[in-house]
Amino acid sequence: MQPTLKQLRYFVALSETLHFGRAAAACNITQPALSGQIRELELQLGTRLVERTPQGAALTPLGVEVARRSREILAAVGDLMDVVHRGRILFGRLRLGVIPTVGPYLVPRLLPRLLERFPALEPSLRESQTRHLLADLAAGQLDVALLALPLPTAEAMSIVELFEDPFVLLVHAGHPYAARSTVHQGDLAGERLLLLEEGHCLRDQALSLCRRLGAEEHEGFAAASLATIVQMVAQGYGVTLLPRLCLDAELRGRSDLRPIGFAPPVPARTLGLVWRPGSPRRSDFVALAQAIRELL
Repeated sequence: MQPTLKQLRYFVALSETLHFGRAAAACNITQPALSGQIRELELQLGTRLVERTPQGAALTPLGVEVARRSREILAAVGDLMDVVHRGRILFGRLRLGVIPTVGPYLVPRLLPRLLERFPALEPSLRESQTRHLLADLAAGQLDVALLALPLPTAEAMSIVELFEDPFVLLVHAGHPYAARSTVHQGDLAGERLLLLEEGHCLRDQALSLCRRLGAEEHEGFAAASLATIVQMVAQGYGVTLLPRLCLDAELRGRSDLRPIGFAPPVPARTLGLVWRPGSPRRSDFVALAQAIRELL
């Protein structure tokens, strides 16, 4: 027997998580079922791919190579399916990845508009950090991703820029800057900055800017979501940089916070769509980019 695509997908998931439980959850199957499929794959290939450890799993040297080739196979199969639908714009399955600092603020507005214009579209969504989305793109598990640019990888990807998303300074209502209409970047010097945890591209962008300007990161604090940071700012624990895209949703109905725009030059992040260079669905992604620009 030959390895199945299902087995390759399960093995790629395990290679990315190095944990049977997390890989099974990502594949929406039970852990025993995933373990059984991995054992069957090892039997078919006649070699050990995984070393089971108390912490989870580790790939053997051959396992690393098999994981790399499995990603290539799955990506090629995904592209083959896309060829079937070539010529029909935004038709059928579209697997979209999006970072957490964009997903909740854009996708709920975007999907209804897309489905109204392209009723044959079957979108699915994965929200995760940039490095995970890029790995899924490379493995053919996603078709396209909405990410912040530039990408933190040397791997070749096709990119189309969407728009600039300016930052605003968010302070609590009692902050000395709360009555100001604008601030300058130099005004951040000495401020205590609240940031997302490691792995979020927004953290890296904000930290890079504020280190240049003399702001200090709030040591010992790293949030998993912008909502947590907003609550901490409201209690006076520090300030943060908030993308304008997130502003309405996070501050709706609040009087204890003050968003303040920056005087030029305004710091901003660039958002874009990213896909595999060999994907035959470029026309789909261009249409998706246009829909996003029109929405915003």
